[in-house]
Amino acid sequence: MNNLKTHLICLECPNGCNLNLDWKADHLVAVSGNECAKGIVFVSHTLKKKHNAHIVVEAASKHFSKEVLSQIVSSWDLVLSRLHYDIMIQGSPERSVFRVVIEDDKKDRYLLEEIAPKTLKTKQKIVQTLDFLFNKNLRYIQPFLKNKNNDCIISHQNKLWQMTPFIKGASLDRREYMYDYWRGDLLADFLIELKKKTQDGMLLKDEKQFSIKKYVYRLLREIKAHQKDIKREVDAVVCFLEKEFMAVHDELPVCFCHGDYHPMNIVWGDNKIEYVIDWEFLGNKPEIYDVCNLIGCVGVEHPSSLYEGLIIPFIKKIRDSKIFSDISFQYLVEFIVALRFAWLSEWLRRKDHQMIELELAYMNFLIEHKEDLEKVWGI
Repeated sequence: MNNLKTHLICLECPNGCNLNLDWKADHLVAVSGNECAKGIVFVSHTLKKKHNAHIVVEAASKHFSKEVLSQIVSSWDLVLSRLHYDIMIQGSPERSVFRVVIEDDKKDRYLLEEIAPKTLKTKQKIVQTLDFLFNKNLRYIQPFLKNKNNDCIISHQNKLWQMTPFIKGASLDRREYMYDYWRGDLLADFLIELKKKTQDGMLLKDEKQFSIKKYVYRLLREIKAHQKDIKREVDAVVCFLEKEFMAVHDELPVCFCHGDYHPMNIVWGDNKIEYVIDWEFLGNKPEIYDVCNLIGCVGVEHPSSLYEGLIIPFIKKIRDSKIFSDISFQYLVEFIVALRFAWLSEWLRRKDHQMIELELAYMNFLIEHKEDLEKVWGI
């Protein structure tokens, strides 16, 4: 094993963790530096491909040892039998410190996650919201597991943990899924039902409304101060939004929203939705927020999918339901463009110049093809 590198950059997610490999024996390696279990999976696949042999990979940190995790799992009166580092987990790894699929002595599987203390209030809000929606009989909701004290978030050795039943979803073909018309119907059904189940105003009624308008102007100030190389392009996009959208933004109807609704935050089964995940950005927002986020996220991967595939039945079903107001659809394209500033902010934070360029090109594509898109979408 002397010819092996002792470091790897994990490529399983945008975190790009620096992984340290500590060889304990010829076929046993301990991995540290990973922020989630995907690092373990990445090393397993990489070494297997390189050596064409089975190599046992484990987490080096005692914090993630089977003994410690067994103690944590016992808080839910479960007996840990096996750690499934080989199972890929859907959803963003950035929303937990560490996560892994565990199997108990009854062969049931769960997703165990360590969460950062700074996210505790957000996680508690998610717990309460999912309980509310589950009790409202909203489909595709997976509440967090409660222990005998009725707690969903437990503390162990000053670390915070939560757990949910695990369902392994069907993987999405990132080149083809957006052209599956049946997905559009299911994605629309969930938003329609979510709106109906939360329109009584009981959910987050005291929560402050999110404003994409304020977000855009705040990011614009930061760009003018620190990113002058893209200022001209960004100014042109803001100018488009200021023609009408910015003036009417505050008049748009508000409702409770998932906040990051798109096909990659769905656990898919065979021709069905298993459940909707990653609720970190839930809250009161303009009612069309989730619709625009989904369209924007699908289109950025393949702009041609804005003209065919799941987007067409998705918009049609949403419109036919009459659950959202006409004014929201009147500024649909503008809202999609405005929401892309959240993604632009992320690429700026990561200093990903390729994605910054792609994002600005996508915004301009939406602006240039606004009339064609509205015609195709029946708006």
